[in-house]
Amino acid sequence: MLSYQHGYHAGNLADVHKHALLATMLDYLTRKDKPLSYIETHSGRGLYRLDAEEALKTGEAEAGIGRLGAAFPPGHPYARVLARVRQDHGSAAYPGSPLVAALLLRPGDRMHLAELHPREHAALVETMAPHGADVRKEDGVAMALAITPPTPRRGLLLIDPSYEVKAEYAAVARLVGDVARKWNVGVIALWYPILASGAHGPMLRSLEERNLPGVLRHEVRFPPARAGHGMTGSGMFIVNAPFGLADECARLDAIFARLGR
Repeated sequence: MLSYQHGYHAGNLADVHKHALLATMLDYLTRKDKPLSYIETHSGRGLYRLDAEEALKTGEAEAGIGRLGAAFPPGHPYARVLARVRQDHGSAAYPGSPLVAALLLRPGDRMHLAELHPREHAALVETMAPHGADVRKEDGVAMALAITPPTPRRGLLLIDPSYEVKAEYAAVARLVGDVARKWNVGVIALWYPILASGAHGPMLRSLEERNLPGVLRHEVRFPPARAGHGMTGSGMFIVNAPFGLADECARLDAIFARLGR
């Protein structure tokens, strides 16, 4: 369960989808002059190099942010984060979701990040040191259950597991339901892969049966990264979706539609 390292996949098409929606949600939440909490259960290292051996080996970043990055105008929150990261860390740098969040949050907002992989955790600590995040080497599901509802009470929880173990599908569906009961005002964003095998299907049915409030589900489809690769799309299941997020979903539909042309 600790073998997954996102460096092979950073900046891929699923990252573009997930991070564009995350940046849009945080941009909206930070417009109100009230502090918020950001919680992430599977944080990774926070900052990646797209010229690293891992990224070059798969070519997923080139097919992802390399192909679609220019589709986001300079004023888009995702584009602003990408520009800041490249300014600070070089043109081959790419932010993971913790750094996307950190660059959109304000003084007074709080971050709680969990990562169990030893090397990824050590890199995350280094990346997030300037941002004052609470970085924990512990199980992210346990952390989310322990600290929700957080202080400040407004905020967003991102659940983004690797799904290396099939049991994770059922576990994250339970987590979404449990956190929603405890934290009725929290935005809960669950990323999931769309797989040719259909392994994500029972999880989605379980989530839909829970009658959660303000649900927005958005999916994009794209060609497999390579022959035999089972991921054919990216999905986000969002509880208490912020106002106007459907507009960003429509923008992403148009952007990803270009991949088939």
